[in-house]
Amino acid sequence: MSSFKDAFEKAGYKGGEQHRTSTQVSQPKKQENQETMIIGKGYTAKAETVIQELKSSMGKNYQDFTTSKIRNILAMVSDIYNDLYGDQEVSLNQEIQNRIEYLKVRLIYECGREPKVIKPFVEKAQLLPLLESIGDSSERFRSFAHYMEALVAYHRFYGGKD
Repeated sequence: MSSFKDAFEKAGYKGGEQHRTSTQVSQPKKQENQETMIIGKGYTAKAETVIQELKSSMGKNYQDFTTSKIRNILAMVSDIYNDLYGDQEVSLNQEIQNRIEYLKVRLIYECGREPKVIKPFVEKAQLLPLLESIGDSSERFRSFAHYMEALVAYHRFYGGKD
């Protein structure tokens, strides 16, 4: 558990401070209101707003925010989504949940690797809290996948380079 904590801290994520005693390891705090972390019907408008705000807040760094930098993330999401396509189950199986957990690790890695480009994107889009709120819900994951596609589409629409 501490290796994940270290990875999050190295990537600059200190939210939900964790304190450890010699006998216990505390779990990361859950969002107090996870309902606000669920993407619904307005996911395209939210994605457009995120990209517009990113473009204005990043300034000249936005030109370094290329589609290829987020393509690997989208590819991982799409792989999971494709494995769920046609599946009518309401709950995600353990293998899919593990892959979503790994996706969180990859996002943290990319944030640490590209702190001026990917980290603002992940934070502004609230990708980590959204992934955390999926739990075992296939509907929430599908919504997340559509939101991710919309983010990439609006990035490209608003001048994102390859």
